[in-house]
Amino acid sequence: MEQYFRDDNLQYVVDDFYDDFDDESLSGGDESAADSDCGSLSSDFDDDFESNKSKTDTSALEARNGKDIQGIPWERMNYSRGAYREKRLKNYKNYESLSSSRDDIEKEYLQVEKGKNFYDFHFNTRLVKSTIVHFQLRNLLWSTSKHDVYLMQNYSVMHWSSLLRRSKEVLNVAKPIIPKVKRRPGMLVEPLSRVQISTMAVKDNLLVAGGFQGELICKFLSQAEVAFCTKVTAEENAINNSVDIFHSPAGSLRVLTANNDARVRIFDTSNFASMGNFNFGWSVNNASVSPDGKLLAVLGDKEDCLIADAESGKIISTLKGHLDYSFASAWHPDGRILATGNQDTTCRLWDIRNLSQSMAVLKGRMGSIRALKFTCDGRFMAMAEPADFVHVFDVQSGYSRSQEIDLFGEIAGISFSPDAESLFVGIADRAYGSLLEFNRRHCNRYLDSMI
Repeated sequence: MEQYFRDDNLQYVVDDFYDDFDDESLSGGDESAADSDCGSLSSDFDDDFESNKSKTDTSALEARNGKDIQGIPWERMNYSRGAYREKRLKNYKNYESLSSSRDDIEKEYLQVEKGKNFYDFHFNTRLVKSTIVHFQLRNLLWSTSKHDVYLMQNYSVMHWSSLLRRSKEVLNVAKPIIPKVKRRPGMLVEPLSRVQISTMAVKDNLLVAGGFQGELICKFLSQAEVAFCTKVTAEENAINNSVDIFHSPAGSLRVLTANNDARVRIFDTSNFASMGNFNFGWSVNNASVSPDGKLLAVLGDKEDCLIADAESGKIISTLKGHLDYSFASAWHPDGRILATGNQDTTCRLWDIRNLSQSMAVLKGRMGSIRALKFTCDGRFMAMAEPADFVHVFDVQSGYSRSQEIDLFGEIAGISFSPDAESLFVGIADRAYGSLLEFNRRHCNRYLDSMI
């Protein structure tokens, strides 16, 4: 993946954006997150939103009465919402690492019936704002319950309670971080500070954050202190591109990291000892482990994706079909289906029982596929583009039915709650950065029959 925050050759989607929106910001493209304000050393607590909740927050009732779900005052803008959507679709410049023809891939797209409504808008708050360190990395939002969300905000990992409508700092990485764990033979433990978090994961009472300089920070949510921190590599090209939390086949809790130094590393959380260090020859942008803990999906700066043995790192299969670099993957809870997201604007679905070709190709609306998530019951899969669009697919229909969530701004991350009842979307934007919450729609036909 790209090593630096910004590339001078990158083109912004709407150069006259500020003229269009009276100096109010809505992020402009896959690369515009490079301009994110990540320089503040303190948490972003100073925004005077507490006294303006009615202005900054949007409820489901207000949305039904016509208020924009993000609180964007379109009546004061130079464009209507529809007109600006058309402009975005026309002018958006998707970031590509490889330039190749997309003509053949269009024949593979699955025909999808859009317009479904699996998750209803519930609430939007601007009391918390996601921030993005690197424009290609968007795993910066995690839900641990239908009321608890963790996100990165400048130099802090924040916890948001959707029930109490309050935020709390969980981890401040601007300050020196001294791990609680004692150094053991062969363990590399070192204090860290001023960490720019590039990726994170929260699961099973464990928060794991990866840094722009190869930092790895592990903190149990039930403990005040950081349990473990280190730099996984001393190489200059050290970005920690993705982290995953999983259980080994024997049941032990482990942490996986994927880095620009072409390596995937595995740590055991009982003592944070290294359990594996695998070299794949190219920058690994994303890695994820199958539900049974046996298979490892490896994606990165190569068109092909890999399936490897999670214990040995030995390559089992090569997945061919994508045309650019990949940055997202997700396993269906039954372990049979792997989804991979690519800068060629597609998500490919693979059946591990037959990996000779993908079983389906899903197309984004305008940009790369930067994040993928399945619900715990396997019923739905969410697919996020860099900005503006999140797609929710009905797995039971063979992914042929979908809901398109249309919004404005850079998407920092998406997450289903563990019970699949809520879907959260983090928006990174200077003016309209927020956290969107959607609730699963249930059809209570037995109630309808009684009316």
